[in-house]
Amino acid sequence: MSTVILLRHGKSTANGSGILAGRSPKVNLDDTGRAQADKLVERLDGVPLAELVVSPMLRCKQTVGPLAAAWGLDKVVEPGLSEVDYGDWTGKELKHLAKEPLWRVVQAHASAAVFPGGEGLAAMQARSVAAVRAHDRRIAAEHGDHAVWLLCSHGDVIKSILADALGQHLDAFQRIVVDPASISVVRYTETRPFVMRVNDHGGDLRGIVPPEPKPKRGKKAAASDAVVGGSTGR
Repeated sequence: MSTVILLRHGKSTANGSGILAGRSPKVNLDDTGRAQADKLVERLDGVPLAELVVSPMLRCKQTVGPLAAAWGLDKVVEPGLSEVDYGDWTGKELKHLAKEPLWRVVQAHASAAVFPGGEGLAAMQARSVAAVRAHDRRIAAEHGDHAVWLLCSHGDVIKSILADALGQHLDAFQRIVVDPASISVVRYTETRPFVMRVNDHGGDLRGIVPPEPKPKRGKKAAASDAVVGGSTGR
């Protein structure tokens, strides 16, 4: 299977406002977010992107805009990667929501959390993991097992995908940090995912690109096997 870069959208006008924006329309990137989006072109220099798959939310489309222009790629919009539907909580102040009994459930028992008038976090994880795995299979079939593609989505969505890749229960996904414009990387194989980066804010990303396959000589470990003793790098 292929390698997916999990990109959280850049800083938006809602981030830091104290309001749970959720799926509110017309939430744009702010000045910082636009600068982060522009910087992505340089950060991903040397990484051959096969496709860009994005959440339908405006802030995600804006974040990958410079990348799409630089690489000449279309944005593949995937509803399964959309922001959590927070239902009646959408647009409310976090300081007030923190007093709700459901808040503690979201923090400590996420798999049981269902937002009034919205969706449950377990349902969100199910649809987002299904979406990323389906696109990964499709892209591997079209571009080869050594393809690298980018997915742009939201904090809780990416955290839930990472939790699945780590074999971690959703109830512990709040232990994962995914900042705006951060990059995490997962390489999927036939038997297991490998988590290569989490919440990365800089550095050379060319190391995530899989090496070209070499001619087979004798029996070797399967591509999905972990390196015993740890990786030696490249």
